[in-house]
Amino acid sequence: MRVVQGGLDGAGLRVAIVAGRFNEAIVGRLVDGALDCLRRHGVADDDLTVCWVPGCWELPLVVRRTAQSGRVDAVVTAGCVVRGHTAHFEYVAGQAAAVGRVSEDTGVPVGFGVLTTETFEQAVDRAGGKLGNKGWDAAMAAIETTRLLKEL
Repeated sequence: MRVVQGGLDGAGLRVAIVAGRFNEAIVGRLVDGALDCLRRHGVADDDLTVCWVPGCWELPLVVRRTAQSGRVDAVVTAGCVVRGHTAHFEYVAGQAAAVGRVSEDTGVPVGFGVLTTETFEQAVDRAGGKLGNKGWDAAMAAIETTRLLKEL
């Protein structure tokens, strides 16, 4: 039996973070977590790019353009959509989730660091609070998946 796993060494990888500015108090913490993870795992500052878009709705387009550019090995998303009292949440959250399709279409790993929460407090808990930092988790997933693909 052959077992193939991705490593956690980010040295030499070129990574972009695409972040939605809406709910920036939360998203900034996700971006900080992702950057911390990437740096601690060997990704050089010269190999990091952070792109800010207005909100989560715009993520798929910019993630696709970034992935297709040939200048990155992986993309990490960061965003936050908090449920309100209208159907707007479903549309924006669904659009943000479309970044998964970008990964499938381009072959470039996309780490999904978009929070879709019921309350702002839940978002705080997942952006460096008591439930960790999902920006860090998305960056770690991007490194590991990129390394796995290089092994296959």
